Amino acid sequence: MGLCFPCPGESAPPSPDVVSTAALPRLREAASRGILNVQSVEEKRKKKEKIEKQIATSGPPPEGGLRWTVS
Repeated sequence: MGLCFPCPGESAPPSPDVVSTAALPRLREAASRGILNVQSVEEKRKKKEKIEKQIATSGPPPEGGLRWTVS
C-alpha cells in the first residue's frame, strides 16, 4: 500500500514528458494565431515547397535568356 518504487524485478513504466505534452497545444495555437484559414495556408506552403523543389532539380536555366548590359 502506497509504494513509490516498482518491485525489484519489474521495470518502471515510462512517464510522459509533461513539458512537451503541455507545450504541443500551445505551440499549435500560437502557430495559427491571426490566421483565419489554417488549412489554406498549409496548402500554399506545400505548393511553394513543391515549386521550389522542382526548380532546384530542373538544373540551370537554358542559355539565350535575357542579358544585362552596362554601357
